[in-house]
Amino acid sequence: MRVARGVEFVVLFFGAVGGYALLGSPGSPIPVLLVAGGLAFWHLRRRPGVVLWGAAGLRPALRPILLTWAAAAVVGIAVVAAFRPAHLFDLPRETPWLWLAVAVFYPLFSVYPQEVLFRAFLLDRYAPVFGTGWAAAAASAVAFGFAHVIFGSIWSVLLTLAGGALFARRYQRTRSLLAVCVEHSLYGVLAFTIGLGDLFYHAA
Repeated sequence: MRVARGVEFVVLFFGAVGGYALLGSPGSPIPVLLVAGGLAFWHLRRRPGVVLWGAAGLRPALRPILLTWAAAAVVGIAVVAAFRPAHLFDLPRETPWLWLAVAVFYPLFSVYPQEVLFRAFLLDRYAPVFGTGWAAAAASAVAFGFAHVIFGSIWSVLLTLAGGALFARRYQRTRSLLAVCVEHSLYGVLAFTIGLGDLFYHAA
């Protein structure tokens, strides 16, 4: 089982994504993400020990989530101001309604399916390969970072690699997909707000 699951992991999270990228990332990835997330949700809905919401875990995790996010926001704003000043707060300044739409719909149509797929499904399905500790979190982070190769920027991959490690460890500690979705949403909306949205947006 371990070898078979390992091969499956590579094919699904690297072969399929790599093939999509080699084709030039045709179309928006959101429909593909929604289908993949829906299939993962269907697979997990009766799996013992898998948490697909976990509201009770949000409250104790909220303080560390917000403190880490606030520090990242300060650093992010400083970096954009220093190296991409023309982009600083460009989305809320230039198209506030689009920014508001991102803030509302991004958590629903992007964050939750991603967290079902890259955290709940991956950490459960491939536990025979990676275990349930740091190795599993690393596998989740690498797969999550690699998925963003479709945006054509090394920074997209590196930033989501770091985010993937943070989100995976949060899910392992809290067993709350809601807590991880809140955290992921905060960082995603932050990126679009401070001028990094072009690293995570597919224009097609």
